[in-house]
Amino acid sequence: MSDVFKAVALQPLMSEKAFNFAEKDNRYVFIVPLNVNRHTVASAVETQFGVTVEKVNMIRVKGKKKTTQVRGRRSIKGRNSDFKKAYVLVKEGQSIPIFQTEETKKKPEVKAKGKK
Repeated sequence: MSDVFKAVALQPLMSEKAFNFAEKDNRYVFIVPLNVNRHTVASAVETQFGVTVEKVNMIRVKGKKKTTQVRGRRSIKGRNSDFKKAYVLVKEGQSIPIFQTEETKKKPEVKAKGKK
């Protein structure tokens, strides 16, 4: 395996939709650089997390246009960066621990109020 696979920066996407994919479908969502392909992402996930990847789907997301009002009622137009999302399907029975940290946190116990 070459060093290119190990150097891919995988940033997990933390959203409600991504957590639902992780819980129900065993599918994890990552934000990846624009210049990588699905084979590179699959190798990087297998190397970094020690899981078996069955399938990778990729989506390129265009950055949103933004307008900011400045003093004197001038407007400055800009744009957010484009990015790529990778939907990684992991083999049944395996999981990635990053997405389970929120689920496994213990919820504080609420004591029932009794009559005094």
